[in-house]
Amino acid sequence: MKKKVVVAFSGGLDTSFTVMYLAKEKGYEVYAACANTGGFSEEQLKQNEENAYKLGATQYVTIDVTKEYYEKSLKYMVFGNVLRNGTYPISVSSERIFQALAIARYANEIGADAIAHGSTGAGNDQIRFDMTFLVLAPNVEIITLTRDMALSRDYEINYLKEHGFEADFTKLKYSYNVGLWGTSICGGEILDSTQGLPESAYLKQVEKTGSEELRLEFKNGEIHAVNGEVFEDKIAAIQKVEEIGAAYGIGRDMHVGDTIIGIKGRVGFEAAAPMLIIGAHRFLEKYTLSKWQQYWKDQVANWYGMFLHESQYLEPVMRDIEAMLQESQRNVNGTVILELRPLSFSTVGVDSKDDLVKTKFGEYGEMQKGWTAEDAKGFIKVTSTPLRVYYTNHKDEEI
Repeated sequence: MKKKVVVAFSGGLDTSFTVMYLAKEKGYEVYAACANTGGFSEEQLKQNEENAYKLGATQYVTIDVTKEYYEKSLKYMVFGNVLRNGTYPISVSSERIFQALAIARYANEIGADAIAHGSTGAGNDQIRFDMTFLVLAPNVEIITLTRDMALSRDYEINYLKEHGFEADFTKLKYSYNVGLWGTSICGGEILDSTQGLPESAYLKQVEKTGSEELRLEFKNGEIHAVNGEVFEDKIAAIQKVEEIGAAYGIGRDMHVGDTIIGIKGRVGFEAAAPMLIIGAHRFLEKYTLSKWQQYWKDQVANWYGMFLHESQYLEPVMRDIEAMLQESQRNVNGTVILELRPLSFSTVGVDSKDDLVKTKFGEYGEMQKGWTAEDAKGFIKVTSTPLRVYYTNHKDEEI
């Protein structure tokens, strides 16, 4: 009997080559599996299916893990206001983890002998796929033709053409990874540290001028309504925010960071929905969380984002951090008012029943109601005690 191999199939050049080569040259029974985390349109998925069979696949499947991706990742990244290096919403890297999980489960389900993916040896994705497969499908061989054979783009294109598969794999100036949580942009000016991206590099152009008010309502930290329209389907809510924000070109930026393998990488991105949702959520938390809730949540959220990016999603501590993040959201309720304008937005205000700014104890900079003037003076004197002790004993120190 032929050995079974599951190919993590995106429809791109590397995975198309992998399907054909393993079927024709190695005699595998190829199962092409496209794990969709929200980045594929219906048309793309249909084209993937047609192409997979043309390339020699025995079977093609689309595994939709968009809901799982939200429930097990995006939700917690919003709770934690996670932006890698304070900039990047961890778009592609978080998607890859859930694509790998889906492929590993499918391989186990059909009793596959091997799993193949199209990652090169110079990026982070090879680690995300390999580590997930090693843990969840430990007895399954991992095949990476692009990495192991050091394949060039021209070689793969020529091989496919010679075997009757014609597709437009022309190398473009930029390469894109489009997903639910943003689009990454690689190549072109990004390879030169002195340059930024031109307007033409972005997939979504600025279509609106002037300004517009956007209202995002949250319930227990999760997005609940957009401009008064309630969304039970959180994926649809994200897509709605993306539609509104992208028209202004909001969410564009450049991320520079350390890769898992040790080199530094630079990537452009456009992510209107993540930046608006996280920006609004963080603003709401300033009103509804205590000082120390915010502080400690920021500490663990930073680790959560780093571990997710660096392929440590399966580390047990991630479940512990998720539990803390979930619990921290019990009072994060209310509507955040944002003002959108071309290429930027600002936070305007918050309407929340859990607003801690509204208090009977006093109004900042105005009048105290929960303490007397003598109480205030006593508090200040006691608070200054450590400093007064120190400088009384070190009068020679200049300040």
